[in-house]
Amino acid sequence: MGEKATGKYSLLVPDGEYLSQILSPVTMHDLGLDMICRQLSSKEAEQNYIMRVMSQMYEDPEVTRYRCDIFEDILDHKQLREDMMETLNRISFLKDYGSFRREYDEGASVWELMHRLDEIGDYIKCVDALYECLNKYELHSDGFAGLRDYVKRIYSDNGFGELKEDISRLKFDTSEIKSITVGINLNERFEAEGVGLISVNNKYFTRGGVLSNFYDHLVTRDRISNEAQWKGDYKFQPFDARSELQVNAPMQQMVQTAAVGTVAGAAAGIGGIPEGDQAKDVTRYTDRVVGHMVSGIVKKMRQVLNKYVSITITDMTDLIPELTYYIRWAEYIEKLQSRGAVFSKARVVNSAYQPDAGTSEEANFKSRYYMKARGVYNIKLAAFDTEESDHIVTNDLDFDSDHRVYILTGANRGGKTTITQTIGQLFVLAQGGIYIPGDEFEFAPVDCVFTHFPADEDKTLDLGRLGEECKRFKEIFDGAGDGSLILLNETFSTTSFEEGYYIARDSVRAILTKGTRTIYNTHMHKLGFDVDEMNEGRADGKVYSLIVHNEGSQRSYKIEIAPPAGRSYASDIAEKYGVTYDMLVNKEK
Repeated sequence: MGEKATGKYSLLVPDGEYLSQILSPVTMHDLGLDMICRQLSSKEAEQNYIMRVMSQMYEDPEVTRYRCDIFEDILDHKQLREDMMETLNRISFLKDYGSFRREYDEGASVWELMHRLDEIGDYIKCVDALYECLNKYELHSDGFAGLRDYVKRIYSDNGFGELKEDISRLKFDTSEIKSITVGINLNERFEAEGVGLISVNNKYFTRGGVLSNFYDHLVTRDRISNEAQWKGDYKFQPFDARSELQVNAPMQQMVQTAAVGTVAGAAAGIGGIPEGDQAKDVTRYTDRVVGHMVSGIVKKMRQVLNKYVSITITDMTDLIPELTYYIRWAEYIEKLQSRGAVFSKARVVNSAYQPDAGTSEEANFKSRYYMKARGVYNIKLAAFDTEESDHIVTNDLDFDSDHRVYILTGANRGGKTTITQTIGQLFVLAQGGIYIPGDEFEFAPVDCVFTHFPADEDKTLDLGRLGEECKRFKEIFDGAGDGSLILLNETFSTTSFEEGYYIARDSVRAILTKGTRTIYNTHMHKLGFDVDEMNEGRADGKVYSLIVHNEGSQRSYKIEIAPPAGRSYASDIAEKYGVTYDMLVNKEK
């Protein structure tokens, strides 16, 4: 299938259209990578995301190169990871709990508008911090260079420079509002029957001033004014009694509370507002009062915010899981490196023929089948801090136009399955951009990895073991192309040797015709002896015998291209446990 860029920036796939295939969960399990992914994070959601990324295979070398370079930057700069995740998590919080992409109508209050201003201001700070972070470190990958340009483009396209100035001016205006002065007309029962706004002030009320005058008027009868004219520069702005701004009971409570609070303790200053619905009513009233008084500011705020309503932060937050993918792998590899495990950056080559640097010899051209692995090992061996992880045996192996298929034979528990898994892991890790376990891995990417490992008994009840194996192999063969990797583990070994051998032989010949890179590990050592016959008439794309080298009864776990040992390795197991004829009948002698 293909994946096309949608305008959103990605740290996993460069801009463009690239074909990809999905590895099956069975393949991820056969390679042991499902277990490794579960070790990367304690969060199931992160585990599942990492599995999805690892499972999507892109054959185009540009995708692999893009990812490998990004991961190198991530691994080399621990502080970068922390800075970027902190900033992006702040953006994610704004996305989840903010009011982005909302237009503000005439009913929007001054407080709503101010809250929105704060949100956008915080978002601008996050974008600034992200851009500063990307410029702070010496990063070499195209991915982070592109991200730096992308963040800069977001800043420019959204007019953040102008917006910062607008917010600064508006915040200056609105931050001046510290208190309001209202006038209240009372009836004979001391109930508020009319309310008017006197002024909006840039200072908080204290014991002195208007409140002091109000207190003095309440407690001193001979100071009750004979007229309702305000002195000084106060301007009384009455509200229509039919307006929603008319408030009776809430304002009555506010007045009574203010009076009681002042009489009870004059030094306390402003009387408290009761909690609950009455306090909310007072707050809503105050909101409308301020909105009315500062209508010019509110109108300007609404205009500014609607101008920038198109600002979106979704694209930025989409980067969080992608960064998490790289970061979790970096943390995991650092942990294994601290225990002595060796990891290295893979080098990807183009799928077309390409000469090595500094040579033009045709023999050194690299084909789409190319793979050069040096000092590699199964990552599962390093996953646990055990005695085995302290004595990991590494191996070398090549694929090229000539060496296309390997028949791998060796003793039981000699490491055949471990080696087979290793090759699959190398491609999946490298194409995911992750450092590989080993000294060197240079390769042309595969379009997909197919595995045929022994199935569980409960999956073979309908067809029988051999029938199930044949059915699965046919599906794999039909789905694979010459750019695929096929890994066969004891395939066709559940029937008699004669039947299994002939099915296996025909399968290998078919694989040679298709051109797929393949490792077939098997106990049928006769298959390894027949490689010359299967290669007859083939100029390239041949099958080779690969053995796990044995040093007497000791397992070396080292592989080499060589003919099989010439006898069944079951005799090694028999000797180890004393069940040869001589060892059994001569036990008493």
